[in-house]
Amino acid sequence: MVYDLIIIGASAAGISAGIYVARRNLNFLIISKDIGGEVARSGEVWNYPGYPQTDGIALSEKFKEHILNNNVTPETVVAVKSVRKDNGKFFIEAIKNGSEITYEAKSVIVATGVEPRHLGIPGEEEFRGKGVTYCTTCDGPLFRNKVVATVGGGNSALESALMLSEIATKVYLVNRNEAMAGETVLIDKVMAAKNIELITNAETNEIVGEQIVQKLKYKDRKSGTEKELNVQGIFVHIGNVPNSGMIDLVEKNKFGEIIVDRLGKTNVEGIFAAGDVTDIPYKQIAIATGMGVVAALSVVGYLNKLK
Repeated sequence: MVYDLIIIGASAAGISAGIYVARRNLNFLIISKDIGGEVARSGEVWNYPGYPQTDGIALSEKFKEHILNNNVTPETVVAVKSVRKDNGKFFIEAIKNGSEITYEAKSVIVATGVEPRHLGIPGEEEFRGKGVTYCTTCDGPLFRNKVVATVGGGNSALESALMLSEIATKVYLVNRNEAMAGETVLIDKVMAAKNIELITNAETNEIVGEQIVQKLKYKDRKSGTEKELNVQGIFVHIGNVPNSGMIDLVEKNKFGEIIVDRLGKTNVEGIFAAGDVTDIPYKQIAIATGMGVVAALSVVGYLNKLK
């Protein structure tokens, strides 16, 4: 079967796109590893319109409920391996439940999101959601009046520390390098904040705790001394990895993000992208949802021109 559209990804951008194209009666399919993606793993969510307080799992369940209400059931446990174009059609090679499968479509929306770059140290995965988080905007309010650490040296780490300085009693900003790599204005604000302590040349090497995070261990790269911080929360901001490796057709930036215009179009006619996998500078659930809608409406316009 040749679908009008295949949406790759079933989180904020993919589900919102699916809702809109379902209402246009397109013959389409949503394929994904799971429903929710990073949203489902984001912990508490305080900034999604209509939900003053929720969490990633509950919000993902609402996404699922909404798409099912439109008589659309995403195909999950699907890992896309490649996307190619031939004679105006797209062929999506994937592994579904351990078996190879090929999908065919007239158009594609890539809404695969990102994965936060991890530290890769002992305790990180064990305490994810138990003090270790990758989204200060999402989870920062949970650490009010607590002692926390942000790990990273770029703008996102600086912004994290500044945001946390208004919430936590003490913020350690732990940077592997000697100098911060972010914007000067942010660095100046961090240096001026009374409750932010900058720790440089620090190689984080272990997260320790009982049930929840209690300590962050690191090595001073200058002296070689092993040190530790007593903290209740660790915010990792060392960059994101876009889930775009399975598609080589489209233009990407140096970070691997898919380059799109304001309508979600890529440089390849018929392929659209939405959400965090794109080069949009702000990675937020609400923004990804809106981008999914834009991409869906762009697909409708594209398919109308094919008729």
